Amino acid sequence: MGFRCGLVGLPNVGKSTLFNALSVSQAEVANYPFTTIEPNRAVVAVPDDRLAELARLLLPEKVTPTQIRFVDIAGLVKGASRGEGLGNQFLGHIRDVQVVVHVLRCFEDPDVAHVDGSVDPLRDAEVVRMELMLADLEILERRCEKPAKAAKAGTREAREELGRCKRFQERIVKGTGGLRQAFQDDEDERRAEEWGLLTHKPGILVANVDEKEWSNPTIVPRLKQGLGDEPMPLLTICGALEAEIARLDVEERQEFLDDLGIQESGLKKLIRVGYRLLGLITFYTTVGRELRAWSLPAGTSALDGAGKIHSDMARGFIRAEVIPFDAFVQSGSAAQARESGKMRLEGKDYVIADGDVITFRFSV
Repeated sequence: MGFRCGLVGLPNVGKSTLFNALSVSQAEVANYPFTTIEPNRAVVAVPDDRLAELARLLLPEKVTPTQIRFVDIAGLVKGASRGEGLGNQFLGHIRDVQVVVHVLRCFEDPDVAHVDGSVDPLRDAEVVRMELMLADLEILERRCEKPAKAAKAGTREAREELGRCKRFQERIVKGTGGLRQAFQDDEDERRAEEWGLLTHKPGILVANVDEKEWSNPTIVPRLKQGLGDEPMPLLTICGALEAEIARLDVEERQEFLDDLGIQESGLKKLIRVGYRLLGLITFYTTVGRELRAWSLPAGTSALDGAGKIHSDMARGFIRAEVIPFDAFVQSGSAAQARESGKMRLEGKDYVIADGDVITFRFSV
């Protein structure tokens, strides 16, 4: 699995339309708030040109790409942190994802009502950001109570825990840069995840435009200007175009994009940025007649990479036979790479590189 990606935003901003297009799914789309009550979910294969190239060389019986999970979460409204609208459900579902995609409406359509009566993506982004902040502050306020009492008795662990809570609160109140800027060590990140804090999750802003805004942008430039130094990446995606792309055969999609002068689809944009935010890389294995892609955090050792595939591989690890992707393609096969000296033998501490083609040798 690559990562879990949650689409969030106010009602009627086009989340479900975008979800349908990106996941080639069929979530209900309608012009009234809270169409999405239970979140729509879809597992999507990650487009991977390297995997396709390896498949052309090896002609395996089975090709398994890595995947991401899209979750289309119920529309949020002001007051969600206090349970307004479907707030509690919204916040509960968002805690389960790794990357939060804030979908912002950047199109005018008199037939599609906006919950606040007008199109203003900057205002909408602030509503979502504020509700996540308020939800986290409420959690931290409760978390502070127990260590605050214990700290008076001089307990070191309680003082550390109280300090962590206060540090997190201060960072959230500042409202810029995200909670991660308050992290001092891995324990901070572990606690933020354990406590279900939302503002530490990496986020992506998506300007959801129609074809008119796509060809002649007027709303998106104002949004970019208003965001200023916002560190969260902003992507512009046209849901209507993505829906057309989704209906095409895989072979026809790039030709369609080339005709429109678009370098990559919205799906590829989201995946590329999501991988960068989470620090993920991809490596490949060939076992029997299956070619498979695996995603994992950069810096992962060969031992841990083997364990991702199967615990027996990690328990009986002997060595990793590693061929960089470019060397594999130049050689044409693992056997030829071995003969030409392009295969390396690595131990359990080897740090897997993006694009490595690896055969794990093990004995249980």
